[in-house]
Amino acid sequence: MIRVQEQDFDVGREIEKLKSGNHEIGAIVTFTGTVRSHDEPDALASMHLEHYPGMTENELKRIEAEAQERWPLQASLIIHRYGTLYPGDNIVLVVTASKHRGAAFESAEFLMDYLKTNAPFWKKEMRESGENWVEERASDQDSEERWKQSGVAE
Repeated sequence: MIRVQEQDFDVGREIEKLKSGNHEIGAIVTFTGTVRSHDEPDALASMHLEHYPGMTENELKRIEAEAQERWPLQASLIIHRYGTLYPGDNIVLVVTASKHRGAAFESAEFLMDYLKTNAPFWKKEMRESGENWVEERASDQDSEERWKQSGVAE
């Protein structure tokens, strides 16, 4: 399941909905991304996330389907927020559920690596010194390359 939304989410409630009635689930892995303040002299005041409606949801559905083909998942969920967010706010929730922990852990990591490198979201940081668009990091590219070499995420 994919949701792209402005409003916050409740992690516990989302997990309960995901596993409700499915007694084949033996492992649930979650990742919640939050806005950091970057304790620097020029601390982050807020972050604005933009996306293209329709395109974003289609891309997230595609990558979720790829994860479900690669691993034996019982369920999965990606919630990604957009709009103006502040330090401490939730940005993203990825939940994967499987009979066994290995598939749940690996698929959650795969989905997060995709979200960091290829999901169609753009982040602008607002600081006292001004605004700047967030650029991809080399470590994110290294993670993406690892999945390409393993035959996932072409």
